[in-house]
Amino acid sequence: MAEAADFQGTSPSPARRWLRRTVAVLAGTPLLAGLLQLPAASPAQAAAPAAPRTASDDGSVAVSVDSLTPGAPAEGDTVTVSGTVTNKGKKAVTKAAVGLRVGPLLDTRSSIDTVAKNSGDVDSPVGAEIDDKYSEKFSKLAPGVSQPYTISVPADELDLGQDGVYDLSVTLTGETSDQPWEQTLGVRHTFLPWQPDEADIKTKTTFMWPLISTVHMTAETGSDEEQTPVFLDDELAGEISPGGRLDRMVALGRDLDVTWVIDPDLLASVEAMTTRYEIPGENADDKNAVGGHQAVAKRWLTEVQKAVADKEVVALPFGDPDLASLAHHGTSVTGSLRHLKEATDVASGTVESILHVKPSTDFAWPVEGAVDPSIVKVSTSAGADKVIARGDTFEGGRDLTYTPTAPRPIGGGTTAVVADARLSTVFDGDMTRASASTQAVQRFLAQSLTLALQTDRPRSVVVAPQRTPSAAQAQTMAEAIGALQDSTWSQPQDLTAAAKSKPDPAAGTEVPSASAYPKSLRKQELPRSAFEQIARTQDKLDRFKVILSDQSRVVTPFGRALNRGMAASWRGRPAEAAIYRSGVETYLDTLSGQVRLIEKSETKLSGRSATIPVTVQNNLVQGVEHLVLRLTSTNPTRLEIDGNAYEEQPIAVSGGHSQSVKFTTNANANGRATVVAQLYTQDGRPYGQPVTFDVKVTEITATVMLVIGGGVLLLVLAGFRMYTQRKRAAARKAEERKQDDAANEADTDADDTKNPEASDMRPTKESAPDTREGAPEQPSDPAPDTAPESADPSGTGERVDR
Repeated sequence: MAEAADFQGTSPSPARRWLRRTVAVLAGTPLLAGLLQLPAASPAQAAAPAAPRTASDDGSVAVSVDSLTPGAPAEGDTVTVSGTVTNKGKKAVTKAAVGLRVGPLLDTRSSIDTVAKNSGDVDSPVGAEIDDKYSEKFSKLAPGVSQPYTISVPADELDLGQDGVYDLSVTLTGETSDQPWEQTLGVRHTFLPWQPDEADIKTKTTFMWPLISTVHMTAETGSDEEQTPVFLDDELAGEISPGGRLDRMVALGRDLDVTWVIDPDLLASVEAMTTRYEIPGENADDKNAVGGHQAVAKRWLTEVQKAVADKEVVALPFGDPDLASLAHHGTSVTGSLRHLKEATDVASGTVESILHVKPSTDFAWPVEGAVDPSIVKVSTSAGADKVIARGDTFEGGRDLTYTPTAPRPIGGGTTAVVADARLSTVFDGDMTRASASTQAVQRFLAQSLTLALQTDRPRSVVVAPQRTPSAAQAQTMAEAIGALQDSTWSQPQDLTAAAKSKPDPAAGTEVPSASAYPKSLRKQELPRSAFEQIARTQDKLDRFKVILSDQSRVVTPFGRALNRGMAASWRGRPAEAAIYRSGVETYLDTLSGQVRLIEKSETKLSGRSATIPVTVQNNLVQGVEHLVLRLTSTNPTRLEIDGNAYEEQPIAVSGGHSQSVKFTTNANANGRATVVAQLYTQDGRPYGQPVTFDVKVTEITATVMLVIGGGVLLLVLAGFRMYTQRKRAAARKAEERKQDDAANEADTDADDTKNPEASDMRPTKESAPDTREGAPEQPSDPAPDTAPESADPSGTGERVDR
């Protein structure tokens, strides 16, 4: 915006200027008379200046303004200023006094910036000191010692003239041993807005109150029916606990006229904490710890519901995606805009189901309101037709002597709602010190009043502060908004109303070029590789979800995790962002790997046809379906699968079970054949890793059968021959025994005839031992040395003992 826009449209009247100059002259007359009546000074005294002068050790005493009430006084009010003075020098300060000085009117917004930048500069000009009775004196300030002060002055005593912002200075004067004369040793400049009467035309001010956090939830959920969520850490519990950052945001915003700008992911995360949730252990072997902040989460959501009950609520896309990163690096990656559309689609339902209010989803809010044509195009691609920009990155308009109203039509039915840069950035920085907080409040009020006095045109002003204010920053913002809402020159307005207000025809509507985008912001953007990884994970999710009997158990948590992977809160944290995205992809790989084929070793087939079993294992909680198992022979001339090169069979496996599928094979030749088992989704996309194994074919042909039959016949013939030979041998032996018996009987008869007594002593037939071959042996019979021999030739296959 041109510097010309800083000048007010009004100036002091000639009569008022004459009056103030006359008062200054009259006030200086007694002092001049007193100086003329002084006695001659000694040489030492003559060396000292006759009036207070700046200390040579620039700002040896630090002065702070910790409180200024009221921030914008009216007639009849008493202005109270309090703070501390601290001697930073090495010399003690004597005759010290803290006083107030009202400087000149600051009639431009840039002059306010200059005073704020040099608020502790003792060389900067200060106004005339207010009556000495409104000062606080210290006999001595020792080195390193701080002393509090409080000064109260009726507003009527401040000699404030026309409406506007005045430089209010708190100064400390005193002497040191090496400079024994009165001098200004410390100063603190602040701002005093002055407009006691109600303005005829008030500026309509919209203050965006952001309820946004960083990413806390992972894609992982428990296998139980409730799908217990898993968090990265338990830091969100600290933010929503009493005194935490988000707890303060809700408590402070409840009593303010603001527009709530909410990331639905924050609400969803806190709602997930209202039941059982888990946090990863310190190492991989630890079981997940159970979060114990259910009561805190329920209380916080209840407070949010009360706070927004009668307020405007704007819902950002789920996860607050980084629109600039998406525009500069993500649009060239297929599917990236799909995630922005999904994040926008679920935003309204998430907020409405939790807070019971209907939010607006018409607004896109790039980081720090920095835009270029590609950012505007991406921001509106998901349905938003209003882009919140910021004045320091958007042309204000040529030759304007005032800050134009917020809405700017930029073509294509899109409106750029340009937030005021000075009002939006005043709360940046450390607000834990009371002096910094007070200065921010007074500077905010000063800029607001100066803006209001620029013109009598009705205008809408939007304030878009930092996305995640600290608790101290939120406290400072609340104080400033409260003071502004009590002021005489401003009135609150919703963001939707501000966007619909009549645009200023003189305001600039040209969107800044890509080269004008701040380099400091571009360095913090998510790289192209981040969107490539998100796209790769989405592709894996698309393959996985089609086989599930209950897709919502996986699609919802992973879809929201992918939204979180492109959140604006990852800016400045590239390592953490990469770890989160990799964690999402790795967990998805783990889940999809629970449905797999069991490895097989070599299979042997003996016969022209046989079946080969292939087992599918499902270790998921839910069942899988819509899968096809294909078994393919790499050598179909040797081994066919059901008469073809491959066969497919549909698969459905219950959760926690396995299923074996049998394929019929036909062998055409002996040897090894390699087969491949692969799962496919119904759309023909491979699922999981294939399983490859060999099949060894040992087929029985007709030739083999003849050889086997011949061998069997030979064995039968050999057995028959052995049987006949043994039968003939037994007959011969029986005949020989008969002949031997007959010969023995003849010999016995002859002996009996020659010697009759001898026949009486011969054993009877019953008692005589049987020496015939084949007779049973007696215990006293000696064992034969060899078996009886036969003179016949041995038969084929018969064993012969020699």
